[in-house]
Amino acid sequence: MSHQSELISSDIHAYLAQHERKELLRFLTCGNVDDGKSTLIGRLLHDSKMIYEDQLAAIKKDSVKSGTTGGDIDLALLVDGLQAEREQGITIDVAYRYFSTAKRKYIIADTPGHEQYTRNMATGASTCDLAIILVDARHGVMTQTKRHSFIVSLLGIRHVVVAINKMDLVGYSSDVFERIRSDYLAFIEKLDIHDVRFIPLSALKGDNVVSRSEEMPWYQGQALMELLDTIEIAKDQNFTNPRFPVQYVNRPNLDFRGYSGTVAAGVFRKGDPITVLPSKKTSRIKSIVTYDGELEEAFPPQAVTITLTDEIDVSRGDMLVRSDDLPMLGTRFKAHIVWMTEAPLIPGRQYYLKQMTKVVNGSVSQIHHRVDINTLEQLPADQLKLNEIGLCEVSLSGPIAFDPYKVCKGTGSFIVIDRLTNVTVGAGMILSQADGESGLRRVTVEERSARFGQKAVTLWITGERRHDVAYELERKLFDVGHASTVLDNEALGVQVQAIAEQINHAGLICICPCEASPSGDGLSALHVSADEMEADEVLALLKETQVLEF
Repeated sequence: MSHQSELISSDIHAYLAQHERKELLRFLTCGNVDDGKSTLIGRLLHDSKMIYEDQLAAIKKDSVKSGTTGGDIDLALLVDGLQAEREQGITIDVAYRYFSTAKRKYIIADTPGHEQYTRNMATGASTCDLAIILVDARHGVMTQTKRHSFIVSLLGIRHVVVAINKMDLVGYSSDVFERIRSDYLAFIEKLDIHDVRFIPLSALKGDNVVSRSEEMPWYQGQALMELLDTIEIAKDQNFTNPRFPVQYVNRPNLDFRGYSGTVAAGVFRKGDPITVLPSKKTSRIKSIVTYDGELEEAFPPQAVTITLTDEIDVSRGDMLVRSDDLPMLGTRFKAHIVWMTEAPLIPGRQYYLKQMTKVVNGSVSQIHHRVDINTLEQLPADQLKLNEIGLCEVSLSGPIAFDPYKVCKGTGSFIVIDRLTNVTVGAGMILSQADGESGLRRVTVEERSARFGQKAVTLWITGERRHDVAYELERKLFDVGHASTVLDNEALGVQVQAIAEQINHAGLICICPCEASPSGDGLSALHVSADEMEADEVLALLKETQVLEF
C-alpha cells in the first residue's frame, strides 16, 4: 500500500469507510512522444508501493524482452499494456491506473503523445482535475507540448503541472529548467491556463517524484507526490448555478414520483423554487431522497432523487434548475468541436447530439474556423478532419438548456454520434449562444449535398425494364437513407427536364425512365440501360462515381 494503516488489520470496515471519504483527484499525463509519461506513472506506483509482488516480477521479466532501459526495470510497462505499445515503446490507448495515499484517492489517465492519437488524449482529459504535461529537458517545449496544452486549456482543466523530465540527462542543470520554464510561460499567455507549477524531475531515477531529490538542491519546491496530495481542487466545482439533468423517472408505487440523476452543478435545497426545462413548468422541491434517507440539500457530484410539490410532466432529458438562475435555452449555439473519426465533419450533415441525458438531432450549420493547435492560428475550413478542432455553429431539431463550458462542464459539453453506426465521432465544448440572424442564411447546394450524403443528379434509364429498374433503385436508395424520386414522364405525359432540374436543386436524385435519353439538357446526368444493368449494378455505379457518400 502507499500508506500504512492499523485499521486494515483491526477494523476493515472502518478502514473502508475512511477510504471512501477521501477526496478523489483525477489527473492525466500528456506531452510529446518519449517524454516519459508511462515511466512517470510507473515510478509513482513503484515508489508509493502500490505494485503487487507478482506484478513487479512480471515487469522485471518483460523488461528483458520489451524494455527500453537496458538492464534496469522498465516501469513504463506497468501502464503500456497493449502488445503494440510494448513492441513500439509508445502509448496508443488511454490507460487508467488507481492508487491512494493517506490523504487522497487517485485515478491516473496515461494518454498518448503521438499526433494521430490526439482524440484519445482529449477523451482521457475530459474528466480530469489536473494535467501533468511532461517536457523532455533535452528538447524543451515541442509542437506536441503546445498541442496538448491547448487541449488542456480548451477542456477547462484548471491545474497544470509542467514536469520537466530527464533532468539526469542534462546534468540536473538549473539553467535548462529556467529556460524551458520561460519558453512555456511565453506560449501559454494565449491560453486560459492560470494555475501552473513547474517541477524538475527524473522519472527513471525517481528524482522529485515521490521524494525530494538531493541532485537538485537549487529546487526548493514540492516533489510531485507532495504537490498532488496538497493541491486545492474543492473550489473547482460549480456550487453557484444549480443544474440537475433528469436521468430516470422513479415511480416505485402510486404514492411516489421522483426524478433521479446526478447533480451537475450548484446546490439544491428543500423548498427551492424549481423550473423544468425546456417546458418552463415551475414547482418547488418537496424532498431530496437517497438510499440512506432524505437530505436537506444536494450538491455535485451526488446522485439523488428529487420530488416536487406539484404533479407536472418531467421526463428523462429534462433539466431541473432553480427558478432564479436559468441557463440558456435554445436550438443554436457556438462550440469548439474535437473531431474523432476518419470521415470528416461536413456542415449540414445530420448527427445525434447527446448532452448529459438528452439526445437530439442536429448538425453543424457553419464552421467559423479551424484552429491550428500547433500555432493557435485560426484558419478557414469547410470541414473538420480526424483530430482537428474547430469553432462551429451547431443547430438542433429541438431546444436544450445549456451553459458555456467554462461555467458548467456538464451542461456545456456534448458528444456527436453517427446516426447510422451509433459511434461517437466528436466531442464539443459550448462557447456561447449563436449570433442573432446567422441561422437565416439561404440553403446552399453544398449544404443539401451534405445533409443527404449525395450529389444531386438526374439518372436517365432506358430499355425494356426501365420502369422496374427505376422503382427498384428508388427503394434501394431509400432503404440506405438517400433521398430520391422517380419522375415517370411517360405516365405524366409532360416534359420532365425542367421538373428534373428543380428536383436536383432540392438536393434529390431524380430517376427518369424514358424511351430515349435526352441530349443537351445541361443537367448533371447519368445515362444507363436497363437491358444491360440491374438495380444493384446501377447502385454500385452511383457509388463508384461518388454520387453517393456512405
